[in-house]
Amino acid sequence: MKSSKRNKSTKIENPPVQQGPKLWQWALGLFVALFIALEIYGPAIGGPFLYDDRYLPFMAPGIESVPLKAWLLGMRPFLMLTFWINFQFSGQNPYSYHVVNVLIHFVDAVLVALIVRKILSWSKIKSDLAIVLSLFAGGLFLLHPLQTESVTYVASRSDSLSVLLFNTAFAVFVYRRRTAASWPAAIGVLALFGLAVLTKEHTAVLPALLLLTDYFWNPGFSFEGIRKNWRLYAPISAGAVLGLIFVWRVLSSAKSAGFHIKDLTWYQYFFTQCRAIWVYIRLFFLPVGQNVDWDFPISHSILNHGAIFALAGLVALAAAAWIYRRRCPLASYGYFTFLLLLAPTSSVVPIADVLVEHRTYMPFLGLLLVVMEPLSRWKISRTALATTLAVVLFLSAALTYQRNQVWSSSLALWSDSVQKSPRKARPRFQLAFAYFEQHRCDEAVAEYAEAARLEKPTYDLLVDWAEAADCAGNHEEAIKKLREAASIERSAHVWAQIGMVYGEQGKEAESLDALAQASAIDPNYEMTYLYRGNVFATSQQYDKAAAEYRHALEINPADQQARDSLNMVIRHLKR
Repeated sequence: MKSSKRNKSTKIENPPVQQGPKLWQWALGLFVALFIALEIYGPAIGGPFLYDDRYLPFMAPGIESVPLKAWLLGMRPFLMLTFWINFQFSGQNPYSYHVVNVLIHFVDAVLVALIVRKILSWSKIKSDLAIVLSLFAGGLFLLHPLQTESVTYVASRSDSLSVLLFNTAFAVFVYRRRTAASWPAAIGVLALFGLAVLTKEHTAVLPALLLLTDYFWNPGFSFEGIRKNWRLYAPISAGAVLGLIFVWRVLSSAKSAGFHIKDLTWYQYFFTQCRAIWVYIRLFFLPVGQNVDWDFPISHSILNHGAIFALAGLVALAAAAWIYRRRCPLASYGYFTFLLLLAPTSSVVPIADVLVEHRTYMPFLGLLLVVMEPLSRWKISRTALATTLAVVLFLSAALTYQRNQVWSSSLALWSDSVQKSPRKARPRFQLAFAYFEQHRCDEAVAEYAEAARLEKPTYDLLVDWAEAADCAGNHEEAIKKLREAASIERSAHVWAQIGMVYGEQGKEAESLDALAQASAIDPNYEMTYLYRGNVFATSQQYDKAAAEYRHALEINPADQQARDSLNMVIRHLKR
C-alpha cells in the first residue's frame, strides 16, 4: 500500500490564498503599467533603426516582393514572422517595430511577476507580501535601465521574444496542478520550448532550469519531482542530440560566435566572462555607466585583469548558495538560476563581443529572486515596504527614460559610447557614420581618421571614409581611401565608387576605366551602369547614357534613381 501511494501524483502544496485585488483592479493596473512603459521608452520609440537593425531582412532591397515562405526558411522563423508582420503594416518605418518590442517586453514583465509569485508561494511567503513582492519583481523587470538595449534595439527582439516563449513555457511548468506534469502540460512546455529555441538558441537551457526547479521546490531538495516528471524529461532527452546538432550548426555558421573565432580561445573567453558576470551584477544593483559598446579587455590567462579573483568570488557565492540552500532558498535558487540562464552566452563558447548588456535579459529573473530573499525577511510594515519599493521603481523608470534618450538617435548613442570607450575603434566608426548621415561630413572625416588611428582600417571603414571625404569636397582623399580599400578587397563596389568620384571631377577617361574594372569584376552590379550613365549624361552623350540606365534597370527594376535618370535623358533625346 505504501508503495502504491508513492507512485500516485500528489498536488503541490500551497499556502491558503487570501482574497486579493479584484479583476478590474488588475486590468487597470496592467493598463497603467503599459502606459508607463510606453512613456519611458517613448524617446527611442520615435527613433530610427540603429546599428545592426539596418541589416535585418526587412531592410533588404526588393524585400517587398519576397514571399512569406522565404522569410520563414531561415534559422529563426518565429522571429522572422514578427518582422514580416511589422513590415506588412509599416514597411521600413521603425515606429511599429519599436512599439512591438515594448509590447513584447511588457508581456515578459507580466510573466516574470507570475513566475515570481508562484515561487514565493512555494517558499511559504504570506499571500499579501507575495503579491507586493511579485508586483515589484515584474515592475523592476519592466522599468530597469539594464533592459533598454533588449527593448529599444530592434535587432534584440530575438532576446525579448525568445524569452517571452521561454517564460511562458516556464510559467506553464510552475503553474501545473500536480507534482507530476500532465501530458497536456508537458506538451505545452515542449511546444513553447521548441518555439523559443527556434527564436534564439540561448533558450536551449530551459531543461536545466526545469531540473533545478524540480530539485528546489518539487517537493523540496529532492529528486522526487524529477523522477515523476518523466513526461517532460524523456522527450527532452530524446531530442537533446538534435538540439545539440542545431546549436552546433548555428555556431558553425556564425561569424561572431563559436570556437573558430580568431585570437579568442574558450578558456580566455571563460576567464573574461568571470569578470563580465560581476559587471552584470553591478549593473543590476547600480545601473550607471551603461554603454552600447563596452571596451572590456580580454583575460588571456586566469591571472590577467584579476580573473582569478572574479572566478573565486563566483565559486564562493555558489558554495554559500549550496550550503545555505535550505535556510535561504530564494537567494540560493535565484543565484543558480542567474548563472544557469547566463551560461549560454557567458561561459566557454567564445563570442566576439565579450560584454553586452542585452545578455542579462533572460538571467534577470535569477537576480530578482535573489533580491526577494532579504525583502521577504524585512521586518517593516507592508505600507513602508510598498512605499520603498515604489521609490525604487520610480528611480529605475527615470534612469530608463534617460537611457532611452541616448538611444533616440545614432548620433546620441555613439557619442555616448565614444565618451565611455574612447580607445575603441568601433564606436568612432559608428559615430563617423552618424555624422555622415547628418551631412556633417568634416566631422565624419575626423572620426574616421581617429578610428583608423586606433585600429588598422578595414575595407568597410575605408569605403565609408572615402564617401565622407567626397561629401566634404576632398575628392583626391576619397580616391586615395578607395584605392586603399581596393588593395584589401577587389570588389565591383569600390571600383564603381572610384569611377563615380572621378566622374564628379570631370575626369571622364579615368572614370570610365574604373567603371570598366567594376563591370569586369561583377557584371551584375547595377551601380556601375548608373554611374557610367551619369558620366555619359554629363558629356551630353544621351544615347549612351540611356543604354546604361536601361542596363541598370534590367538588373534591378526597382532602382528609382536609374529610372529618373533615364526619363531625364529621354527628354533630352526628344528635343
